[in-house]
Amino acid sequence: MLTLLSGGRIVDPANRRDAIGDLWLEDGLVIAPPDRAPDERHDVSGCIVMAGGIDIHSHIAGTNVNTARLLLPELRGSAGFAGAPESEAIGRLYAAMGFTLVVEPAISPAVALQAHRELAAIPFIDKAILSVLGNEDFGLQLIRAGEHTALADYVARTLAASGGLGLKTINPGGAAAFARNVRRFSLDDEVPEYGLTSRAIMRSLQQAAIRLGVPHPLHLHANNLGLPGNVESALATIEAAEGQPLHLAHLQFYAYGEEGPRKFSSAAARLAEAVNAAPHITADVGQVMFGQTVTVSSDVLRQFGARNQASPAKSALLETDGNGGGIVPYRYRKENFFNAVQWAAGLELFLLIADPWRVFFTTDHPNGAPFTAYPDLLALLMDRDLRAAWIAELPPEAMAMSTLPALTREYAWGEIAIMTRAAPARLLGLADRGHLGPGARADVAVYRPEADRAAMFRNAALVFKDGLPILREGRVLRPHRGRALRLSPGFDAAIEPRLARYYDATFGLAHTAFDVPAEAIDRTRDPFEAVPCRN
Repeated sequence: MLTLLSGGRIVDPANRRDAIGDLWLEDGLVIAPPDRAPDERHDVSGCIVMAGGIDIHSHIAGTNVNTARLLLPELRGSAGFAGAPESEAIGRLYAAMGFTLVVEPAISPAVALQAHRELAAIPFIDKAILSVLGNEDFGLQLIRAGEHTALADYVARTLAASGGLGLKTINPGGAAAFARNVRRFSLDDEVPEYGLTSRAIMRSLQQAAIRLGVPHPLHLHANNLGLPGNVESALATIEAAEGQPLHLAHLQFYAYGEEGPRKFSSAAARLAEAVNAAPHITADVGQVMFGQTVTVSSDVLRQFGARNQASPAKSALLETDGNGGGIVPYRYRKENFFNAVQWAAGLELFLLIADPWRVFFTTDHPNGAPFTAYPDLLALLMDRDLRAAWIAELPPEAMAMSTLPALTREYAWGEIAIMTRAAPARLLGLADRGHLGPGARADVAVYRPEADRAAMFRNAALVFKDGLPILREGRVLRPHRGRALRLSPGFDAAIEPRLARYYDATFGLAHTAFDVPAEAIDRTRDPFEAVPCRN
């Protein structure tokens, strides 16, 4: 079907287009203007037209999310709770905001099959996972032995078997050290019994991803998350990348200094300066917003340390070979000095990192806030007067620990489109997404400008997925099933018998026991879409 969206302001920074014009869709793709009349026409005059949004870091499936649901059934249905939206609601709420692809950024290979089955049940949007390595015995043995070729084969085999779109490492070595009674673990601390530092593990995995041509740089959850003074860890990690691509996850949680009478301050200005000076670094923010949420993380060492701050007062911790998981509910409060500093630090990063192609829009759902807070956050970035009104309600002593009150930058539409569309597509290696040029996937979000920008972003005027209109102002127009994006990197098959021997000797299982075959997800169609590696 040939569809025309006429008269809208098309904001497409990837193609340097920001002008009133028409957009033509056919067979699931954006096409050049044809010499035929459309089968369907939508008048979008006065509206903003952008590609579908891409969220690179949102915990919407997997063991930790499910544990949160089981731990906190009383919060089911609350917009502030990660597990509250069930599958249909997750897809509908994302699509209503104009997002058409969401990446679940922390799935251990052993639970990938479960996670993919959950993701397949989420309608309207496409999905992907990042596969987690860096604390499991087999991988640490390879790194310790200096077997870099075998490590790359192991990483490739893991990505292929688990259906991953990229490689994630979480406090590399931290969970392995925690299992050996270590309670603090920094970049140059060693994992007992392995003699490996976190730096060495990170660098080895970073090199493996580069060697394989994985489009997304190694996605790093660094050491010392959430601790006062941890900006030093973040700065050291940027240096440790040695000029090679590295993505820093939820950077706000590393933007803390120890200034002031409470020994807690925002160090976001220092951190933003370092990111600005390091073109090889990308980062997502992990913005804190106020309200009830639950922190879910495979950083078991950090979650163990945070368990006494749980609100409500209950938590869960799971240890496994490799990364386990920690679930700690938490309420961010406006009147709380520390929470107010965290909120300010995230906004400082957004406003002080100069290049919107290298800073990504996330709340680390649900850790900083649920993804349903995105409309309010977008409004804050676009309106300094709105920020000032929020700042006026927060503890003055907290705002004194931040540069935020002095920042006047307002995001323009083009910058929003870069940060939430064009840049994520480029980071993930998705040439057909994040833009509206001919050949692009026809995932399109249409927004009708309103004075209340949060209301505007909460319910897009019209959303297209694969060229079909699926939602209008939050109301479902037709059902739609998305797919999962995955890499299929090549590797030397010699890693297979080696893994088989290890799994049999260690676990008494076949090394293929946790693989993700397409037929286990959907027997009627291929539920996956292949994304090529760069090599």
